[in-house]
Amino acid sequence: MKRFHVHLHVSDLAHSIGFYSKLFATEPVRVEADYAKWMLDDPAVNFAISTRGASTGIDHLGIQTDDAAELAALKARATAADLVTLDEGQTTCCYARSEKHWVTDPQGIAWEHFHTLESIPVFREAAPAEAAGACCTPAPKGKPIAIPVKAAGPACC
Repeated sequence: MKRFHVHLHVSDLAHSIGFYSKLFATEPVRVEADYAKWMLDDPAVNFAISTRGASTGIDHLGIQTDDAAELAALKARATAADLVTLDEGQTTCCYARSEKHWVTDPQGIAWEHFHTLESIPVFREAAPAEAAGACCTPAPKGKPIAIPVKAAGPACC
C-alpha cells in the first residue's frame, strides 16, 4: 500500500495540533517540540507539520511506500517518464531513517518518494548548521530540484 504524504510548515505547533486533531478526529501518532505527524487510514495519508520552515505553507508532498519494491517501482516510473530524480538513498529526516528520492513538479513543488526504515529520536542526523535548516527538502522551497527532461512544447508569452 502507498500512503499520500503532506508536510506543512506552521507558525504555532500547539495551535495547529489542536486544529488538525479536530479536523482528523484523532490525535497525532508522534509529537515532538517542533513536529507532529498523523498516520491516517481513511484517507491513507501521512500528514506532518513542523516549525522548521522559513515560511508557513506546503513544504513538500510525497508518497510513502510500505516496502522497498514499491519505492523502486515509483523510481522506475519517474525515470521512464523522463523525470530527473534526486536520489538521497538512505537518509534521516523527520524523526525517521528512510530510503528516498525526489522529483519536482513544473511549479517547483518537491515530491518525496520514500520508504521508512525505522523511527529515530532526533529530527535529523546531521551537522548542527545543516540541522538548523528546513525539513527534508533538499533545496529551498520554490526552487526546482529536478525538471522534466523533455520539453513540454513551445514556451508561452
